Amino acid sequence: MSLEIFWLAVLGLLLAGYFVLGGYDLGVQMLHPVLGGRKRAEAGSEAGAGVGPGSGAGSGEPGRNAALDAIAPFFLGNEVWLVAFTGVLFGAFPYLEGSLLSGLYPLFVAILVGLVLGSAAVQLRGRAHTARARRRWDALIVLGGALPALCWGLVLGLLLHGVPRRPDGVFRVGAGDLLTPFVLACGATTALLFAAHGAAFVALRSAPGAAARARRAGTALLRAVAATGSLALLLTLFGAGASMTNPLTSAILAALLAAALAGARSLLGRGRHARAFAATCCATALPVLLVGAGHYPYVLITSAGAGMTIHQAAADEVTLKILAAFGVVVIPVILAYQIWSWWTFRGRTGRRHPGYF
Repeated sequence: MSLEIFWLAVLGLLLAGYFVLGGYDLGVQMLHPVLGGRKRAEAGSEAGAGVGPGSGAGSGEPGRNAALDAIAPFFLGNEVWLVAFTGVLFGAFPYLEGSLLSGLYPLFVAILVGLVLGSAAVQLRGRAHTARARRRWDALIVLGGALPALCWGLVLGLLLHGVPRRPDGVFRVGAGDLLTPFVLACGATTALLFAAHGAAFVALRSAPGAAARARRAGTALLRAVAATGSLALLLTLFGAGASMTNPLTSAILAALLAAALAGARSLLGRGRHARAFAATCCATALPVLLVGAGHYPYVLITSAGAGMTIHQAAADEVTLKILAAFGVVVIPVILAYQIWSWWTFRGRTGRRHPGYF
């Protein structure tokens, strides 16, 4: 396997990892006003079951939020996948980075703004002393989750459909390219999918009352994902959607995505929270694989099917060899950190660790 293909696989792994881990962060942020409320009676019953009075999700303290407590041990740490993805993009694929960021910079700026707003609001919400102040931070938390999720979906839709290329070879995106039914459908599908993924995570991590609310919300959201995803598929079948270089591979991956969504909905409805979360993890990772494998050997395409190949996008072989020495160390460290974090904070919120937000 050439170094170009190796680094393309690493780039896809890092982005898929961010979609899986950062995706439930964004989803929980979008849903926390719905999923995070706690009734005092429920809190009291959990306290009687062995959850201490200061233990986060089961505490019943004013302003505590069960949904945010579920992501507390992992919040911000999941962003390391996005940082690593950006580093590999800049180092191993500088020509792709130049074309991608220059053509889609409004969307990436919106993603960064949303991440900063959401992260700051989550941290500052716990310091609010009044319900009115908490509601303001809650609105920013929702915006900080919804804006990046929607924009990532728009990016995926543009990459699947094809990014317009000017005669001088520069990829540019205008408002007319974004406001197409297929790209908007991809944006809505991704935002709803991240929200459903977040609901599955809350159902897995939270006490029974919050888990039941998350299960109902997640099931409804997965139905909405199926509806908007079907619209994107129909547009593709009628020639107004994705322009795939490898149709057979794309069809197989799309079928796997549909199966993951159907499985997640069924498992979540039956209360199989761990398996449902595993299914939503697959569903959030598969769109990245769809873009990479469906367009190979291109990394950027136009709607006509031509574009930038992996060879044109990658750095020279010497640079890739130097980066490989760092990758052998950095990637296992990231994986080890995530495994340690999940193992340390395993179990439901309030039973093995306190809440933070």
